[in-house]
Amino acid sequence: MFNNKYVSFTLIVLITFSASAIGGVVTSAYKEPWYSQIIQPSFSPPSWVFGPVWTTLYFFMSMAIWLHWVSFKQKKILTIYFVHIFFNGIWSIIFFGFHQILLAMFNLIIILFFIIWLMNVYYKSSKLSFLLMIPYLLWSSYAFILNGSIFYLN
Repeated sequence: MFNNKYVSFTLIVLITFSASAIGGVVTSAYKEPWYSQIIQPSFSPPSWVFGPVWTTLYFFMSMAIWLHWVSFKQKKILTIYFVHIFFNGIWSIIFFGFHQILLAMFNLIIILFFIIWLMNVYYKSSKLSFLLMIPYLLWSSYAFILNGSIFYLN
């Protein structure tokens, strides 16, 4: 099924954005009033920023893995990518659903590990895939700092 490039792109995008959908449902159901009652660092972005940023990042991630996939057809990299998407998707469940700030921070460490792993593979094979992951690495690093600051302040 992943051998057709159009079908593989569609499936990758659907699976990637499913993490976003799961996170969005959990966030909207469990974010308030808890999130507005905790202390936020001064550098917290406004809520409206997250939707456009994550939409862009999920598209870039999808493009990166797809470009690599259509060139090399390595099932191992798809497995790594989808495990990474699992950890990406459960961050919202941990943070907003369970209100476990420290556990969410550890989850971000795992996500960062996977991002760096994927980027390392991409760098060796597809420079465009590597470049598409840079904004995700930067945003996830910022999210780690933000998450850590929220843990420290609360």
